[in-house]
Amino acid sequence: MVWTSPLELRAQVQRLWDQGVLLAEGVHGRSSFPRRLRLVTPSSGELSDRFDEARKWAEELRRNAQHYRLEERNVRHRVLGNNAVPDAAWVDSLDAALALIGKTKEARHFAAQIDATRQRQPLLLPWLERRPMTALALADAWDRLLAVVAWLQAHPRPGIYLRQVDIAGVDSKFIETQRSVLSELLDLALPTEAIDTTATGASPFARRYGFTDKPLRIRFRLLGEPGAYGRDIAITQSAFEALRLPVRRVFFTENEINFLAFPEVRDAMVIFGSGYGFEVLAQAAWLRDCHVFYWGDIDTHGFAILDQLRSVLPHAESLLMDRATLLAHADHWGEEPTPVLRDLPRLTHAERALFDDLRDNRYQAGLRLEQERLAFGWVEATLAALPSDACPT
Repeated sequence: MVWTSPLELRAQVQRLWDQGVLLAEGVHGRSSFPRRLRLVTPSSGELSDRFDEARKWAEELRRNAQHYRLEERNVRHRVLGNNAVPDAAWVDSLDAALALIGKTKEARHFAAQIDATRQRQPLLLPWLERRPMTALALADAWDRLLAVVAWLQAHPRPGIYLRQVDIAGVDSKFIETQRSVLSELLDLALPTEAIDTTATGASPFARRYGFTDKPLRIRFRLLGEPGAYGRDIAITQSAFEALRLPVRRVFFTENEINFLAFPEVRDAMVIFGSGYGFEVLAQAAWLRDCHVFYWGDIDTHGFAILDQLRSVLPHAESLLMDRATLLAHADHWGEEPTPVLRDLPRLTHAERALFDDLRDNRYQAGLRLEQERLAFGWVEATLAALPSDACPT
């Protein structure tokens, strides 16, 4: 058995710091001290057989006991008689714990954050208690974060661009950089009517808190229209929703070169996709009357994006994301670094079977076939084989 050293006692307190336990105590004002530390001590047999080692161990503990307290017990050695041996180790106060691990200065900074928050935004105190280490990392920005919260309390759902916010020492870049943290703080500090709860995550920050956001733009090309082939068009979301075009087929692709080089197809358009951002298409009702095809990478994320698209356009079909395409391009297989492991409920039976094989590493670990690696002749032949009401010219 290895006996506890001074370094190990310090490591126990360091873990309390790393977990935020020590800082959190300053928020709620409840002390867990004195706190007993885990101390592995020599057994009776070890004291008898390894007395010199045990004596040196005890001396080292005592020599380093500036910020912890030792309780000792008397043991009797068959030759040396009665001796005191450390039996328990305690840290008696938060200040002692901070001194032991050299975090007194950092704790002082956090205490200043607590005081400022208690005076200016007491509704945020639970967040400080829950996320003390995150808060400490933001110590230099904390006053500005509180100022942003106060500004939005005074100007709920302001209807202006972030660039127009006028707060001393705060610019729009700061707000954009701190969107994730601000979202957590604002959700605590603002009334429910000032928050659009349907806008989740960091990206729709402006919509969630009532700022004007830059118009979303959708990029597409018309295919097979005289004079239109090759035109790269980008319009706002609202303009896209109002389109009335002689289009019966809509293709999505995630690769820009595939978007630009997409073969000419009669009565069709190709849209340059945006990963998991298909919510912008939800109000384009005319898409529901079109044949919709999604062409993504053959990997777990590609199928996850397809699954997400079907939450908006349930009738969307996959294109060039089948087993035959995968096996025909084995020379171009790559690796997906972080595969999706969750189930995807909107896949067809064949898509789910291939997704499961990818997820379960049937062919190789993290298999990916990127869409731009497909032979262009294979792409053209697949388009030519589409049903008659969705075939190329």
